[in-house]
Amino acid sequence: MDAETVETHYAKHHATYTANLNKAAEEAGVADQTIEDILANLDDVVDEAQRTALKNNGGGFYNHNLFFEEITPGGAKEPTGELKAAIDEAFGSFEELKKQMTALAIGQFGSGWAWLSKDAAGKLYVSKSANQDNPISLGTGQTPIFTIDVWEHAYYLKYKNLRASFVENLWNLVNWDVVAKNYKG
Repeated sequence: MDAETVETHYAKHHATYTANLNKAAEEAGVADQTIEDILANLDDVVDEAQRTALKNNGGGFYNHNLFFEEITPGGAKEPTGELKAAIDEAFGSFEELKKQMTALAIGQFGSGWAWLSKDAAGKLYVSKSANQDNPISLGTGQTPIFTIDVWEHAYYLKYKNLRASFVENLWNLVNWDVVAKNYKG
């Protein structure tokens, strides 16, 4: 991943989602809630414009926080311990998880995300979502622990229209220690 993409993605896109979320949360009277609570309870926001602003900007904030956290330097390059055991149980192997998530990410029509999420019992699931939706805002009862961003701004400066190349190379940047922490959390 090149520096210009990361700078644009984080300092421009993510910063805009953050500022717009803060404004929307204040206007909707939910600024004292966690982002997870806001996203899980969007139906409680009566005003449709406020609900939409929270969904889009809250999703952008939450999704990008997870994405940028997991592509940190260092750490394990493959899952280990409890997370590896859960992946093996749910998917048969780490390679099968990569295959399924890669297919979801590449196959997402338009902008969106591929997700590795867990339920309350620790069982793992893969899914995809459009725009800034995520398993929390979609009401799945699952908590995301890893994501692949397939909005064009995540890869277009370096990869142009080659989303598949971006997704394949992203696997080399994942710090699985961070994902394991998300799994335990």
